[in-house]
Amino acid sequence: MRIYKKLIAMLAAGILVTGCATVETESWQNCAIGGALLGGAGGAFVEGATEVAVGTVAGGIVGGALCDKTVLDKAGVEPDTDNDGVVDSRDECPNSPEGAVVGKNGCTADSDGDGVADYKDQCPDSAPGAKVNALGCAKALVLDGVNFHTGSAELTESAKAILLPIAVAHHTHHADVSLVVSGHTDSVGSVAYNQSLSERRAASVRAFMITHGCDAAKLPTKGYGESKAVADNGTSAGRAKNRRVELNVK
Repeated sequence: MRIYKKLIAMLAAGILVTGCATVETESWQNCAIGGALLGGAGGAFVEGATEVAVGTVAGGIVGGALCDKTVLDKAGVEPDTDNDGVVDSRDECPNSPEGAVVGKNGCTADSDGDGVADYKDQCPDSAPGAKVNALGCAKALVLDGVNFHTGSAELTESAKAILLPIAVAHHTHHADVSLVVSGHTDSVGSVAYNQSLSERRAASVRAFMITHGCDAAKLPTKGYGESKAVADNGTSAGRAKNRRVELNVK
């Protein structure tokens, strides 16, 4: 009878190992259940009720261990479902958005504590307690460095380089947010000319953002000309600040 026990045990182990080696998408629980059933069946065949219980427990343990090892060995590392660099066993936020920067716990950081995660915060240094909009800004986002060739609405190459990641961030993380693209000028030239120029510059920024994936319906424009100066038009530095394009959450 002992010989039969050994033969049955060897056969069961062989079947279990072969079956678990093929596991790819099944959970370890499924293999553990299979091992339990196989162990129980082997125990019943050899002796009786006692061996059924022992075989079931042993089969479940061995089956789970073998399959778990098989899955880990096949992948080489633990799974990381959301591809954020933190394996699932340590990831407290297992559904992080693609491209989000996360901490050691797998959750997105919010350095300024404004409720908008860093990876989509366009104003990451908001003052403590500041009430911010969907972009993470307490007020309109001024597109610093987004300049145009003199007297025209043509974006400079450096302006395009600055505007590109902003466009990508909008359609990737803020696709549901409507942004008013507003253009402003200094006071050089006639009021009518500056009004037209501000409108064309706002439209130019909008066109660039649409070209790079943004929804046209979410980007209305508005030109203010020289009417909303934020600095002294009597100085070159002041005029430079007044020549700007802003993004306002609608």
